[in-house]
Amino acid sequence: MEICPESLGELPEWTRLEFNQCENCTLPLEDDARCPAAANMVGVVNRLADLLSHDRARVVVSADDRTVACSTTMQRGICSLLGLLMAASGCPMTVFFKPMARFHLPFASTGETIWRATSTYLLGQYFKLQQGKTPDVALTGLAEIYKNIQVVNLDFAKRLRATCNHDSMVDAIILLDMFAKSMPLAIDESLKDIRHLFVPYLSETDA
Repeated sequence: MEICPESLGELPEWTRLEFNQCENCTLPLEDDARCPAAANMVGVVNRLADLLSHDRARVVVSADDRTVACSTTMQRGICSLLGLLMAASGCPMTVFFKPMARFHLPFASTGETIWRATSTYLLGQYFKLQQGKTPDVALTGLAEIYKNIQVVNLDFAKRLRATCNHDSMVDAIILLDMFAKSMPLAIDESLKDIRHLFVPYLSETDA
């Protein structure tokens, strides 16, 4: 499941894989290799790069089964879109987010995103168990995924700074990175806050 980039003719220089390539990128530097996430964003950058982060907008997301609308800043609206584009781009560092992209929730709150990230990861561990592999129910691997995403966000912000006239695109990546940085702590602290909701699943001694 990957988003097919728009046909925009020759891709700009800033989409080249070697251009501010992410430190942890595992893709080979072949002739004219392109960063898949950058290639996915060319159309968005062309349309939105001149907007300011604090500009207000009413953003409407239309899907087959529902329409979601939100009055927000351009920064937050673009953040939601960039997260989806990166997850479904084919980037090896964001591939773990494809299930979340498939069931994307526009403008999700921090609590909703923590819920979706941990639930998605644990469902992945269930499928590992079905294959006879040892599941990671301690969420250790999830914290590692988000550490890698922090590297991607930092280097991708450099890529966008080189092409965008204003700050909305870069600030959108910074918003994504703020969540990535908070995720390891959120795994420990935020999940404790919702443990009481799962009392019916626990034995009396565990509850």
